[in-house]
This record gives sequence, structure tokens and C-alpha cells, in this order.
Amino acid sequence: MDFFDSVVGFCNDLLWSYVLIIMLIGVGIYFSFRTKLVQVRFIGEMVRLLGEGVGVKTGKNKVSSFQAFCISTASRVGVGNIAGVAIAIVTGGPGAIFWMWMIAILGSATGFIESTLAQIYKIQDADGGYRGGPAYYIKNALGKPGVAAFFAILISITFGLVFNSVQANTITLAVQTAFGLERMTTGIVIAILTGVIIFGGVKRIATVSEWLVPIMAGIYILVAIYITISNIALLPSVFKSIISNAFSTEAALGGGIGAAMMAGIKRGLFSNEAGMGSVPNAAAAAEASHPVKQGLIQALGVFVDTLMVCTSSAFIVLLTTDYATTKLTGIELVQAALTLHLGESAPVLLAIFVCMFAFSSIIGNYYYGESNIGFLHSNKIWLTIFRIAVVGMVLFGSVAKISIVWDMADLFMALMAITNLIAIVFLAKYALIALNDYADQKRRGIKEPTFDPSILPSQQGIKVWQKNK
Repeated sequence: MDFFDSVVGFCNDLLWSYVLIIMLIGVGIYFSFRTKLVQVRFIGEMVRLLGEGVGVKTGKNKVSSFQAFCISTASRVGVGNIAGVAIAIVTGGPGAIFWMWMIAILGSATGFIESTLAQIYKIQDADGGYRGGPAYYIKNALGKPGVAAFFAILISITFGLVFNSVQANTITLAVQTAFGLERMTTGIVIAILTGVIIFGGVKRIATVSEWLVPIMAGIYILVAIYITISNIALLPSVFKSIISNAFSTEAALGGGIGAAMMAGIKRGLFSNEAGMGSVPNAAAAAEASHPVKQGLIQALGVFVDTLMVCTSSAFIVLLTTDYATTKLTGIELVQAALTLHLGESAPVLLAIFVCMFAFSSIIGNYYYGESNIGFLHSNKIWLTIFRIAVVGMVLFGSVAKISIVWDMADLFMALMAITNLIAIVFLAKYALIALNDYADQKRRGIKEPTFDPSILPSQQGIKVWQKNK
């Protein structure tokens, strides 16, 4: 077992520290160039489209554009947005935040491509809703069913089962620390709530995400804004430290510019999930008149996750005067910073944030698994078994932690990301054609562009849009 642990650890270090970093940055630069900086040119349209989808009612088992955004954000925004940012600052210094911002800007282009592809190659399921994502475009557009099944298995295990047990573990620890409740008691409550939501299908998941995500992210950002305004005199020095340390050749907290870059890039990549192949599963579920609409909305999701939520955590920490000298890191550092800013109520407030962020991730992560279980087998018995397994893993994760399981999840996620990145590089030309078509219709004064799949050089794998012609 020790040998197996070391092999898995070596593979994770190789993939996450070198291979994936290079691939994700390279692909982000490539797509930014090919789309002519879609993430900058269309920022106004992204915001308009997101607002347009708020409160929109859809048919049975259909998901609105805003609900799809909330499902993906529920998964994206987790405890890593709190603890991970603090760790990045400790290991890489304040300059890590600059590189986190830069990788979000690049990753937004990647997020646009993969989510647009998910919309183009989505399918309609037996219940009338839509499903899609990497497994679907790898099989239907690339014609690689074996690779698609491999991806579907990896994401179902990693997000649906393992990551959800990690989130449950985080919740029970936070509740035990803040309120003294037994972890099993909390775990039972979480498992019941999870079951009630996921057995209601995608419509219930979308409905819960639609109100939970804005509340949790909004309150957290407002707290950060309050802290920032209360310490406004320190803000110029915070920005100065972020910029100067990002390019400093001196040995900063984590060893200078190299450490700052690596810490910030890793935090950004892990948090916003651009290129990982997870978010497209939510993007495909949306009702849309043009695939590019959901591509733009999910590209905005990268900014919301990193430039807003992660930056909120960064400012909470950096606006304390002693963060550089403390030996604390992760959640403990954020808790100490909140206590300094808000007083003794901070631990309870942080526990509430942790619970909301982690529980929202359970819901979003589950949907990624559901979408891919449907890809692997249409028989609903398998979906029921998967749902029971998810509830079981939530309960298990509430009271136990086996490190090798988490290490295996990291390995699976790395393999999943590599598979997806290769696929979207091959298929990107179709997303680019769709983008040009959308932009051209907007230039001609068409308020709501529609998609005709005949503009693509190949119709292979296109299902829904052919029916809607």
C-alpha cells in the first residue's frame, strides 16, 4: 500500500505541477488568441445574457441559462475559494493573487470554448431536458466512444462520489468546531438534505442552486466589501504588495516570483475549473437560442469565481497587518483575519460560509455525475443506484477521511482534464465558427441570434439543433 501511495503521489505531482499547468496555460493563451480575446470583447454581453436569464421560467425538466450558471457556480465555488486562497498567499506571497487573476482571464477563453461545444453537441433526454458535456462531444463529434466512456466514469466517481464526501467532511468539521455538534448527527442531516434535492432531478437541483448560489456568494462578497471599506486606508498598500510581489525577484514569503506564479496559477486553475471538463455538463443543460450564449455566460462564471469570490478571500487576509508573520494557513488564517475584522462572531460566520459553500458544491458536483451516468446507461435503475451511492458517500465522508481516496480523486481529475483539453483543441474550430456567427448576427442588429447548424462544415454529432432548424 505504501508503494501504491507513493506511485499515486508521484503521478499527481507530475501531472498537477507540470503537465496540466503547461497544458491549461497553453490552451488558455491559444483560445484567447483564436477568439480575439472573447473574454474581454464580450464582457458586456456576458453580463447582459446572465441578467436576461434571471427568473426565466422553463418547461418541465428544462433549465434556464441562469440556472445552468448557478449549477456550475455551485460546484466551482467551494471551500477552496476560502482556504485555498489563504494557502496561496502563505506559499507564494501576495503576488500569487496577481497570477490568480491572470490565469482567470486566460481560463475564461477556455471556459467559453468547452461550454459552447457542450451546447452544440448536447442531446435531449427521455424526460425532455438536455444533457451534454465532454463525454457527449468526444463520442458524437470526435467519434471516440471508448474515450468518452472513460471520461464519464472518471467524472462520475471524482465529482459525484469522492469530492462530495470531502465536502461533507468539511461541513461536519466546521459545525463541530463552531457549534459542538457531533459529526454523525450533522452528517445525517446533510445526507437527508442531499437525498431530497438530488432525487428531485435536475429541475430541483437548478431551483435550489438558483437561490442558494446568489445568497452565499453575495453575502460573502458583501462581507469582503465591508472589510475593505473599513480598512480603505490600507487598500493602496495591498494593491502595491500584490503587483510588486508578483514580479519580485527577491525571496518573498514563498520564494519569489516563481513561487508566486505557481501558487497563484494553481489556485486559479483549481478554483475556476476552466478546461477541466466539469462545467460543460451544466452548460449543456441550458435552454438557449444559440450555443454561444451559454459559452459566454460560463466564461463569465470564471470571472465570478476567481475575480470576485477568490479575491474576496484574498482581501480579507491581506487587509490584516500580521498575515505575513503568522504561522496559520488555510481556514485557520481566514478565521483569524475575520476575527480581527469582525470580532468574536467571526468563527460562527465562517462556519456558516463553509457550510454553504461546501453544500452547494455537493449539489453541483452531483449533477455532473448524473449527466454522465445518463451517458453511460439510459436505464434509470443505474441513476437511482448512483443517487443512493452519493448519499452514502456524503454520510461516509462526514465522519471519515482516507487520504488515498482523495489522492486518487486528484489523479482521476487530472486524467479527466487532459482528456477534455485534447478534445476541445480538436473541436475548437466549430465553437469559433459559432462565435463568428453570433457576432455577425449582433452586428446586423439581431437582438437574439439563433443558431443554424448548417454553418458548420460537419454535422456529425449534432442532435438537438438539427431538430430545431
